[in-house]
Amino acid sequence: MAVRDIWESRTAFVLASIGSAIGLGNLWRFPYVCYKYGGGAFLVAYAICLLLAGIPLLMLEFSIGKRMNNASPGAFRGVSKKLEWFGWFAVGIGFIICTYYSGIMSYCINYFVYSFNLSWGNEPGEFFFGKVLSITDKPWQVGSFRWPLFIGVVVAWIWIIASIWKGTKTVGKVVWVTVLGPWALLILFVIRGVTLEGASEGLRYYLSPNWSLLWNINPDPGIPGAHQVWLAAISQVFFSLTVGFGVMIAYGSFIDDKTCIVKNAWIIGIADALTAIVGGFAVFGALGHKAFVDGVAVSEVVRSGPGLTFVTYPEIINGLPWPQLFGILFFVMLSLLAIDSAFSLVEAMSAAVKDKFGFTHTKANLTVAILGLAMGLPYIFGSGIHWLDIVDHFMNFFGLPLVVLGMCIIIGWYFKASRMRHFINSRSEGKIGIWWDIRIQLIIPAFILFMLGFEIYERIKAPYGDFGLRSQEFIFGWGVLLLVLVASVILSLLKGSKEYQSREYERITNDASDLC
Repeated sequence: MAVRDIWESRTAFVLASIGSAIGLGNLWRFPYVCYKYGGGAFLVAYAICLLLAGIPLLMLEFSIGKRMNNASPGAFRGVSKKLEWFGWFAVGIGFIICTYYSGIMSYCINYFVYSFNLSWGNEPGEFFFGKVLSITDKPWQVGSFRWPLFIGVVVAWIWIIASIWKGTKTVGKVVWVTVLGPWALLILFVIRGVTLEGASEGLRYYLSPNWSLLWNINPDPGIPGAHQVWLAAISQVFFSLTVGFGVMIAYGSFIDDKTCIVKNAWIIGIADALTAIVGGFAVFGALGHKAFVDGVAVSEVVRSGPGLTFVTYPEIINGLPWPQLFGILFFVMLSLLAIDSAFSLVEAMSAAVKDKFGFTHTKANLTVAILGLAMGLPYIFGSGIHWLDIVDHFMNFFGLPLVVLGMCIIIGWYFKASRMRHFINSRSEGKIGIWWDIRIQLIIPAFILFMLGFEIYERIKAPYGDFGLRSQEFIFGWGVLLLVLVASVILSLLKGSKEYQSREYERITNDASDLC
């Protein structure tokens, strides 16, 4: 049997996992969602969801990868040969996300170049939506092919593949720069952001809690209900920690027998949360300054998603001393955050292909990269950002919860959570108790079922064309999920390598000899 790659050091494993968790979502998605859903109240909900669901799920995914010694498809095949498709479905969701992540990386790369002469001028919004995207009115209006974005996507994929070219050896070295570098730049932006004139107003919006948002499900119009706050918090935890994509299962399969699963899950989860929270100080300090300069409320400055990053930030950068320098540093930081998450998603798929078909690491990487580049082409047309929003919505609000729900049912009930808990404890200094079983078997699945039910209910209420049940966008989103499911089943039915077919997976035993 071929020797499986392992991390060069436990530090490399932790940094790679932190890098996968920390991405663009920590800088633009977390602050916006936090503001929209109650500031300090959202932070409380986020912290509770992190402790009750996020970190236990990290432990679960690391232990699945380590116990089965395989990427996601092979790992679930180890539970039952009939479940291999589920492992492919998980990495498939992550791979679809990576196809548009490379588009966002292209925006970052292009804006890095634009920062040298502040090409966006005094109208960043018009520059982004007009010149950069040449955006169309509707998704079904394809629009023009954007060559600068295409070049950026190609550069992004070359960067991704270079980062994982030699597997864990390359990743273990790259993460020292791509994880620690953004933190150094983030601290610089925090210091600058909180010392700007008017920053206190932005920080007040960020931190002032409205405790009723955590329990009031029938608030006044325009105020989010408690169910929305909690749903937003749990969704952010899943997305931010890269739980449900098969990434942490693949990373777990590369750890040695002495790596403590419990301790490292806590380190990674807390590091991810701290990055998001600290990043919020930089973002809202700068937004408070912008609101002060323009004489408007902070609520009129904040924009979500790509608008926040590529419209509001250039506006903020324009008002800073040495704007070219801050622009260059900011988009370098965004690019480094994006590359960590992107190459982890690719590594999950690449490892699965390598395990299943016996490909060399190089062949698996190139296969995944070429397919990813081809599937990412729709995002670089004028309609691309519309498709990005649609696919992002359905992958994160339907696909990801379904994967986490299925994983909890398969491991919690079919494989037995108590068995996996015993395996985790046999490789950890700190032990977990039956509370972990209860979360995996009951609490997390119940919460996800409620979340999915509420989301479908919201789609029923949504008007035509706004992701409602009758809208073309809704049909397209579910169509993408169905295609991922069909492809997953087909991949599971294809004949794998002799080693893959003949591999015998041991069941969990009571052997607790491999202690940390």
